[in-house]
Amino acid sequence: MEQVLVSHPRPHVAVVTLNRPERLNALSIDLAVELDRTLQQVGAENDTWVVVLTGAGRGFCSGLDLKDYGVVPGIDGLTVGRIAQRSMRAYSQIVLTLRRIPQPVIAAINGPAYGGGMCLTLGADLRIAAASAEFNATGIVNGLTSTEMAAGWLLPRLIGASRANDLLLTGRKVGAVEAQALGLVSRVVDDGKVLDEALDMAEAMSRFSPYGLAMTKSVLWANLEVSSLETAIELEDRNQLMLGFTENLQEAIRAFDAGRTPEYTDEPRRDLFDRPS
Repeated sequence: MEQVLVSHPRPHVAVVTLNRPERLNALSIDLAVELDRTLQQVGAENDTWVVVLTGAGRGFCSGLDLKDYGVVPGIDGLTVGRIAQRSMRAYSQIVLTLRRIPQPVIAAINGPAYGGGMCLTLGADLRIAAASAEFNATGIVNGLTSTEMAAGWLLPRLIGASRANDLLLTGRKVGAVEAQALGLVSRVVDDGKVLDEALDMAEAMSRFSPYGLAMTKSVLWANLEVSSLETAIELEDRNQLMLGFTENLQEAIRAFDAGRTPEYTDEPRRDLFDRPS
């Protein structure tokens, strides 16, 4: 059985589903490697503009599979330390891939998101939770550290250091309603409706310019690492100019005047090449 499923239920939208429902989609090495590879493949799809990440069954992802770790491929001849390092990277690499693919990623959190599962949601660009969704930093509970898969970097930036410390140091469980109050998720919907909500959001986003979506995602991530206001403005100015050199703004004006929905092509502005007679 495939451990990661891909479907395209709406135009320009891909759904990536963790498919180990009998284990609440717990992360084994095999699942982690397949998920990373699948995200890269979906990221390379030119006709996919938004990605939805979710879990099969009643859970999003319960974190590391404590009963079946699996074995990282390609370890022949490696020492124990190097094998351990490569194994850890198999998990943490997924967060980098979520960041690097050009499409915005919506996490449709349909149930428990524990440990590495919570970290996957942090690596997404948008998070929607079902009413029964629950978050937990399980590393500290299991005698390890909760700062895994970039949680120690991402969570404080999403909800602030004080609240992040509360979650990462206490190991307490946080329900969907509190998660929304903390700013961890932006929407909470009834159970059974989270994927539909995410698809509606993705479809609405797909009416925009795919170039604009990708560039907005890129700058949002980059500005998390920029420490200077002036540098952030320089980056945003250049990206806005790049979009300004397309026909998109002119099309938006034409559509507004005509009372219709704009159709963005990302093609270069035609008037830029007109020479005065």
